[in-house]
Amino acid sequence: MTVQDAGGQTSAGPMGLEELLALPATVNVMTAGRALGIGRDKAYELIRAGGFPVRTLMLGGTVRVPTVELWKVLGIEPKHGVTKST
Repeated sequence: MTVQDAGGQTSAGPMGLEELLALPATVNVMTAGRALGIGRDKAYELIRAGGFPVRTLMLGGTVRVPTVELWKVLGIEPKHGVTKST
C-alpha cells in the first residue's frame, strides 16, 4: 500500500526516524497508522473502540493525531529545536 503525503509524494512501508521527526504538529490517521505499523481500517477501528495507542483530536469531521504524543509512544526523542508540550 502507498500513502500520499502532504507534498503529493507517494511513500510505502514503515517510516524512518528522519521522516518521523519531520512530521508537522498533528498528522492524519493514515500517517499515524503508518508510523505505528497499523493499517487504515484497523486504526479507525481502534479509534472508534477507544483503543488507539495515541490520543486523537476530533476537529469537526476530521481526526488528527498530535505528533509529540506519537513520538512518545514510539520512544522517539526529538532533536534540538523541537519542543515538547507538557
